[in-house]
Amino acid sequence: MSPMLNRRTLIAALAATSALPALPAFAADGDKVSLLELAVPGPIPDISIGKPDAPVKVYEYASMTCPHCARFDKEVFPAIKQKYIDTGKVQWTMREFPLDPRATAGFMLARCIANNDATKYYTVLDVLFAQQDNWAFVDDAKQVLPGLFAIAKQSGFTQEQFQACLKDQALYAGVNAVKDRGEKVFNIDGTPTFFINGVRKSGEISLDEFSQTADPFLKS
Repeated sequence: MSPMLNRRTLIAALAATSALPALPAFAADGDKVSLLELAVPGPIPDISIGKPDAPVKVYEYASMTCPHCARFDKEVFPAIKQKYIDTGKVQWTMREFPLDPRATAGFMLARCIANNDATKYYTVLDVLFAQQDNWAFVDDAKQVLPGLFAIAKQSGFTQEQFQACLKDQALYAGVNAVKDRGEKVFNIDGTPTFFINGVRKSGEISLDEFSQTADPFLKS
């Protein structure tokens, strides 16, 4: 069970834990898991982009403080979105796998700002990844929350809304429950980890590597 969250305990956790690099991935690439099992709803709703009836379903497990996830988001994901998501071939779902309290706070903020608007959610994720140096990798833990608030403020959030978001116990527990299920059910041990129609791909992948896995499902 997740511990009760309040602003004081979150600040203490942020101070005690620096942003961590991605965990090493040990499970074998190419392992196949059930799409039905992947699609099981969690305590917080999935936020997906792409056609719900797209022939390829992708689940990405990432951490907001993972530099590999950020590089994939900047350098590879836009091409995948243009070629596959925007053309109705892929539905993409980001799932939370926070490696540290800073990543948990980042995911919570993204969900609060988006308020279930998928386009806004993925835009906020892009900003959080792009600005990791301003909040995820700062040496002084006291600068984590100001860095996150600067992003929230750009989205129109007030200080009160920002604080309320990070005090949301149900959201905090939900984000951690997504990670816990990923570990226990799918043996996720590193970020990013992708499931492309159930086929596991661990670590950063290129557009070509993604295509090699996704394209056969589009030809059948």
